[in-house]
Amino acid sequence: MTGHIDPTKDVFAQFRDNNRPGPIHMLNLVRLHERAKYPDGRDVSGAEAYAAYGRESGPVFTRLGGKVVWQGAFELMLIGPHSEHWHHCFIAEYPEVDAFVQMIRDPVYREAVKHRQAAVEDSRLIRTKPQAPGATFGQIGDPRI
Repeated sequence: MTGHIDPTKDVFAQFRDNNRPGPIHMLNLVRLHERAKYPDGRDVSGAEAYAAYGRESGPVFTRLGGKVVWQGAFELMLIGPHSEHWHHCFIAEYPEVDAFVQMIRDPVYREAVKHRQAAVEDSRLIRTKPQAPGATFGQIGDPRI
C-alpha cells in the first residue's frame, strides 16, 4: 500500500480556493521509513532525511510567519487502527492560507521537499480553523451550546 505523501492537485486547489481570512492550523501526523527512499539511492535513515527537510524548509516556514504551536510524542492508538503509529505529531500555524501556498511554491522549499518525500512512509495533513476551546466535549469554540 502506498502512503499519503503529497496532496493531489484537486485537493490543493480546494485548499487554495478556501482563502478565508485569518490563521490556519495544520495537524501533521508523520510516519517515517526506516531508511529514506531517495531516487539517487543515498543511504540515510528516514529520521535523518526528515531532519534535513526541517533544516532546509524551516527558514521559509518562519519567514512566511509559520510556527509550530503544539507538538507531542505518539504513545498509543486508543481509538483507531492499532497498527498505526506516528513518528511526528504536531500542529503548524500559518497566518493565512496564502502563507502556506507561498511556502509550497518557494524555490528553496521545493528543493527541500525532496527530503520529506524520501523520508515519509505515510502522513496526514489536516487543515483546521483555530477556535477557542469549549469547557467540555461538544462545546468547542462556543460555550453557549
